[in-house]
Amino acid sequence: MRRVPAALLILVALATPASAARWNVVPGKSRLGFTVTWSGQQLVATFKSWKAEIVFDPEDLAHAKAVVVIDMASEDSGSAENDDALKGAEAFAVDRFGTARFETTGFTDKGGGNYVANGRLDLHGISKPLTLPFTLTFNGDTVHMAGKAVVMRTDFGLGASGEWAGETPVAHAVTITVDLTATKAR
Repeated sequence: MRRVPAALLILVALATPASAARWNVVPGKSRLGFTVTWSGQQLVATFKSWKAEIVFDPEDLAHAKAVVVIDMASEDSGSAENDDALKGAEAFAVDRFGTARFETTGFTDKGGGNYVANGRLDLHGISKPLTLPFTLTFNGDTVHMAGKAVVMRTDFGLGASGEWAGETPVAHAVTITVDLTATKAR
């Protein structure tokens, strides 16, 4: 039997915060999507396939971290015509940019269950800072998170030229919505 050097065990223990809680998203109770004005109407879409790795303890925000990877081809608005357009070259270009990624760089406690996640959104081959205000409600080993952030689609090269370059038919402002339930990993 090989022995692990004591110094290595100490380094591992120091690198892993004792209070860091890992959370598992409950898919059936969670939603990630967006809303945008399209031809004067609100288009609401969700992503059917995404994964989140979450480490969060409100008492230890210095070690909190979240990484979300979204399958852009899983976008669904309930309208095949709109979905084809959103997945096409003018918008998400899912054949070239199959995933989007949000990774936090830090969290701020605003009090009363209100927080802000700062991070970077990588979308359509472009990386930009994103600030996501959200609320958390804890119920034992279950937490509910709800948040919204507004981004400008043209900042990520989505419809920056061609038919969608202006504010019509698709508005530049897009509201990202997160509504998830997670349980503490054991």
